[in-house]
Amino acid sequence: MRVDVTAEQSLGSASAVSAEEAGYDAIWLGETRHDPFVSIALAAQSTSQVQLGTGVAIALARSPMTLAVTANDLQTVSKGRLLLGLGSQVEAHITRRFSMPWVQPIGQMREFVLALRAIWRSWHEGEKLDFAGDYYSHTLMTPFFDPGPNPFGPPPVLLAGVGAKMTGLAGEVADGFLCHGFATERYLREVVVPSLREGRAKVGRGLEGFEISGLPFVVTGGTEEQMAASAAGVRGQIAFYAATRAYRPVLELHGWGDLQSELNAMTKAGRWQEMGGLIDDEMLGTFAVVAEPDKVADEVLRRYRGLFTRLHLYLVGETDHEILAGIREQLQADT
Repeated sequence: MRVDVTAEQSLGSASAVSAEEAGYDAIWLGETRHDPFVSIALAAQSTSQVQLGTGVAIALARSPMTLAVTANDLQTVSKGRLLLGLGSQVEAHITRRFSMPWVQPIGQMREFVLALRAIWRSWHEGEKLDFAGDYYSHTLMTPFFDPGPNPFGPPPVLLAGVGAKMTGLAGEVADGFLCHGFATERYLREVVVPSLREGRAKVGRGLEGFEISGLPFVVTGGTEEQMAASAAGVRGQIAFYAATRAYRPVLELHGWGDLQSELNAMTKAGRWQEMGGLIDDEMLGTFAVVAEPDKVADEVLRRYRGLFTRLHLYLVGETDHEILAGIREQLQADT
């Protein structure tokens, strides 16, 4: 199992250089306050081994053609180290933040990935571009706009999701799946993995060679104060996700479905700072590994060994670099 690190709020190459020097296998750059593709372009120039992943880029805010070009360029400048992680986001962000259409996210994401692959095939294999779907249509590719075959091939595509349908789609059309931090061990074993298997079966394949990237919440710290701060941060993040209707199935599996409605009402009232108080110790321990630094790796592996092919820890707030280094070394030694 490969051990990665996330740098969601990072812009530039410094975090990627640090990740490579520390011995991580990949660094994931999210699309929140910065464009992950800009960070990857910068990071590719100052690193040589660490893989560079978008964790995640919002597919439905883009065109398959523009993303195909960007990903192809980044695959070139990174010398084949790009991991193209894609997510659909939720309706409010697609329509109100990005001002893009939200019609049928499962159908849109299926066509988006298939369109990407069709565009790449037209460049790599000379196949006539003739993709016509319900949501995307790409039927024109002239030599002036054709970059030709990429020496490193197209990048692997990993889809992110929570619900069973999006998870199954990842198994069907993608090269891997990015597990959400909000997915509990039980949800992963009872919903995610069966859905992935079902999706893979549709194309006559199994899970062998298919990436499953985990993102477990972790509460830890070298002192009581650090542990308390870490717990408070993770409670708040769990509450933030739990307020989202699309993630309600995870709560319902554990009998906590009504909490989603309560938290959602709090978001509409602007009571963001109070939401973490609704995440009690039982819920915290279900969603997060809560352990002292020297016990984190053992607990992560106890829960998730055999589930993930790679993982990066979901930590909220600042965590001592020595603590992180120790956890990484233990994970890599044991896997």
